[in-house]
Amino acid sequence: MLRITTLVENTAGEHHALKNEHGISFYIEKDDHKLLFDTGQSDAFLRNATQMGIDLSDLEYVVISHGHYDHSGGFRHIAAQSSSFRLRVGRGFFDEKYALRNGAYDFLGNNFDETFLRDHRISWAYSTRKVEEILPGVFILSCFSRFQDDEKVNSRFLIRKDGKFVQDNFDDEILLAIETSRGLAVLLGCSHPGMRNMLDTVKKRLGKPIYAVLGGTHLVESKGGSLEKSLEYLHDPETCIVGVSHCTGEEAMSFLKETNERFLHNITGTSLFLE
Repeated sequence: MLRITTLVENTAGEHHALKNEHGISFYIEKDDHKLLFDTGQSDAFLRNATQMGIDLSDLEYVVISHGHYDHSGGFRHIAAQSSSFRLRVGRGFFDEKYALRNGAYDFLGNNFDETFLRDHRISWAYSTRKVEEILPGVFILSCFSRFQDDEKVNSRFLIRKDGKFVQDNFDDEILLAIETSRGLAVLLGCSHPGMRNMLDTVKKRLGKPIYAVLGGTHLVESKGGSLEKSLEYLHDPETCIVGVSHCTGEEAMSFLKETNERFLHNITGTSLFLE
């Protein structure tokens, strides 16, 4: 049995005691294993877990998709409660990340570093292998092939290195793919390397159909033909659950709601139970 619960997301759900925020965090139970994918931007995911009767004290893994505050910002709060889990991040996760806005630079990066992890005695490692099975049927994928020429990282995303700003290609971004009896459930953070690039990489490396896609697709910045291709891609008949949200954007989600009967606006408090 696989249970995937959205602990926090941009949009409030029907449970009005839960807090929503710009960010995302998934709690995953697979058989007897428990892990967390992303932590939102604050302690909201922890408070929401308590409201839903979910115990996060015995997690085996915390996986963070990339080094942006709305995915990693809550990590300090889970680290204050427990250090028994193992942390996985992509190489480049601790880079100093910014976004350029009308000549100003907005810091978007993490609120912790390697020193914090060492001081809190947290076991951690970079996920650098193309496929890493961290638990039975639970895979981290990294180093995505860039198949789609139109899926370009927005040039406003930058990394500050040695006092200079360079393009952030989001080589640190990773995803989770989880086996079910009907195919893979894929959890995305923001899909900065390109949603189609990432999902095509999953299909090629694992050789299995994608049954469910959950998380952020960053279609909020996609326009014209590129957006049309991505929306059409999500109509793949093998993909029975299209649970995208967060940075997907209102335009894309409105279109999916109107045209794709398998679309689910995956919001704060949503749980999926898959065999």
